[in-house]
Order: sequence, then C-alpha cells, then structure tokens
Amino acid sequence: MPDRLFAEINTPATPVRAVTPAALPAVLASLPPAAAAWAGALGFAAAAGEVALVPDAAGRLAVVLLGLGAEPAPFAAGKLPGAVPKGAYRLAEGFADPALAALAFALGTYRFARYRKAEPDRRIVLPPTATGVARVVEGVFLARDLINTGANDMGPAELAAAAETLAGRHGAVVRQVVGDALLGENFPLIHAVGAAATPARSPRLIDLTWGLSSHPKITLVGKGVCFDTGGLDIKPSSGMLLMKKDMGGAANALGLAHMIMDARLPVRLRVLIPAVENAIASAAFRPGDVFRARNGLAVEIGNTDAEGRLVLADALTLASEEQPALVVDLATLTGAARTALGPEIVPVYSRHDALAADVVRHGERVADPLWRMPLWQPYMAMLDSKVADINNAGASPFAGSITAALFLSRFVPEATPWLHADIYAWNPSTKPGRPEGGEAQAIRALFAYLSDRYN
Repeated sequence: MPDRLFAEINTPATPVRAVTPAALPAVLASLPPAAAAWAGALGFAAAAGEVALVPDAAGRLAVVLLGLGAEPAPFAAGKLPGAVPKGAYRLAEGFADPALAALAFALGTYRFARYRKAEPDRRIVLPPTATGVARVVEGVFLARDLINTGANDMGPAELAAAAETLAGRHGAVVRQVVGDALLGENFPLIHAVGAAATPARSPRLIDLTWGLSSHPKITLVGKGVCFDTGGLDIKPSSGMLLMKKDMGGAANALGLAHMIMDARLPVRLRVLIPAVENAIASAAFRPGDVFRARNGLAVEIGNTDAEGRLVLADALTLASEEQPALVVDLATLTGAARTALGPEIVPVYSRHDALAADVVRHGERVADPLWRMPLWQPYMAMLDSKVADINNAGASPFAGSITAALFLSRFVPEATPWLHADIYAWNPSTKPGRPEGGEAQAIRALFAYLSDRYN
C-alpha cells in the first residue's frame, strides 16, 4: 500500500495550501493575479472543508486551497482525496501539524478493494516531519481491510491466517490452540462460545510473539468474534447487519502489532486473539449454563449475546500469567459505549491513573479520541450470581459498558497494568480521513504512547 500511496520526495506534485479566513487575504495576495481572481470568482472563503482548485495560465492545476475555517479540525486534510483529481500532492504552508495533515490525507485515500476494483489514484509526498506516517497508515489499512471483509471470508481460520501473514513479514511466531485442544489447555470459555460453530469454524486462541524476551513484555488482547448471531439469545436481523465487525478488536490489535514491529520498538510483544463465531447449533452454550474460567472463577451465563467478555476473560488470564509490563485489550464489546459516547470517542478503563492519563493525552495529540470511564466498584453487584462467582451479564440495563469492564477486571490481577478499550471499529458515515466502514480506533493513540515510552 505505501509504495502506491506515497510519492518520492522529488516527484512533481501539486502544492496544497491550508487557509484560514484570517489568512485568506495574504494567501490571495501571494498568488498570481489571475489565480487570485479565479479563487475569488469561485467564492472561496476558506470555510472549513472548502476546496478550491486553482489553475495556472495554461489551464493546468497549479495549487489547491483547503479551507480550515476559524477553528481548524485536526483531520481537515482528510477531505482532499475526494475533492482533488488524480495525481500527486505536496502539503505546503498553512498546516499547523504537517505530519498529522499528511496522515489525514493518506487515511482519506482508503478504499476497500477486495470485492470490487478501487485503484489508488491519489498520492502524497510526505513532508520531512512525517516520520513513521507510512507504518501507521499501513496498520490502519490492515485493520480496516480485516473488518470490512465479509464474515464468509473472515472466520476464525482466516483471522489466524492474517496473523500468520503479519508474523511472517516481521519474523514473529504464531501458535494456535484449536477446537477441543482449548479444553486440554484450559481455555473453557473460548471453547464454550465457539462450540456451536465446530468443526467448520472451530474456535481457537491465536498467540503471536515477537521481540527479545529480555525486553519489557507488552501484551495486546483483541476480541475476535468473527460473527455474532447473539447465540441462543439471538439478535434481531437489524442487530446482525454489522456483526462482521465484531472481530474489530482483533483487527485493531493486529494493526497496532504491525506498527510496533515495523518500528522495531524494544519490547517483547505478544498478541492474543480468541477467535470464535457465536453461532446457533445443538452445541451452543445456553443461558443458565455455568463454566469455570481459566482463572478458576465460576461464570454463570446470563446472556449468550454477552460472549465477547467471555472469550476475553480466558485470554486476559493467560496474558497476566507472565506478569507483563502492560496488558491492553481492544474489543467491540458493548452498545452501551456507543450510547454514552457515540461512534467516534472510545471509552477506556484502567485501575492505573497514570497509564490512563498518558494514553488519553497521546490520543489528543494524534486526533485519536479516548475518554476515561470509571471502574465503579459498587456496580460490580450488578454481576452477582446466585449459583456462581459471577454472571456474564448485568442484572440491570444501566451502565452496560462499565459492568462489562468490571467483568473483565475480575480476570486481571490488580497489580497488572491494564487498559481496556471498548471500541466501535466502524464509521457509520464518511468524514475527512475516515471513509464509511471498518475503522481503526485507539491504536494510533496507543502506538504514540508506546513509542514515547519505549523508543
């Protein structure tokens, strides 16, 4: 992807100038009189998202003016790919953060091409300050591609194959625990959720490792529910329409893993993906069933549609067993998170104040918005069970994202630095730099945080 999207530094390219209304008179004065007159004739006023294509005397495109408005948005340049003709472009003056603008432009070029032709016909010359933008773009595109793929082509085995391909590129190692072997290696919750899809789409735990064992251990856990019917607590048809994206946590974990490995950060990286399909068959787990999780807790099934937290529980227990320096889980976990914060802002949870504050701060810096939510312990009572240690579904309709995070917290020791991100992994409509469809969320913030901490 980057070799087709990014142009060499000496490539002939049309300059793009970012303009605020206050700076517009000076910018017009710097243009040739005919060009300034053309921009004026177009009525260009530098409003947010406004684009003017300005020709030279021969009628060729000479410069692109991008309006920023009075309060420039960080991803304003993401509108350019849909507003300019084919060709190469160079970000010129006016951008407060050229690297972020280049990233927005690049992300806006994304087109999902697996099922229909989509040629990369707009390229960008990266400014010298945009170090590492290409690897971030590639990680985001990887996550988007995996999420956008139809579930018929992205089951547990195909998700594992994507991890194998990524591992082969970076010299990582992948191990899989598949089907009934999950019981033999003590992953009962992963097995239970995926049992109904066996053998055609057998559940599995994907375990990728990379880096020196002497380096700090960083573990990413990604929810890999490749399709979610809701199980016996079946979803309505409208609720299933986007369930191919329920492996968005796994896709994002792999996208972030690419960024880390490509940057050669001095960490020992581990990626754990419990990959399942929550299907309906005679082997499906049932409401009222009780399973003993990997850490020994007895879990009552209050709702089979709260399956993501179950597969994450076993994976988080495994992640914590080697006492890592950091555990991060990424999961399309609750609709309650969307009700609270909408599709663009990711709620994050952590027991560790400094960790949460640092990740949120890095998210602000790279325009990857996160919002810390409370692990409000009194709500743990909503997960009480009369027959087991804990119920997987809250007894109340309130605080769904918080109770899901509280459930996960029972599988991570208090001393383990842990962050949970309840992502949506989808753009419901196209916005600058963010085409409609699968999306990478939280991973640019996390990569910025990890780069600052370990680079």
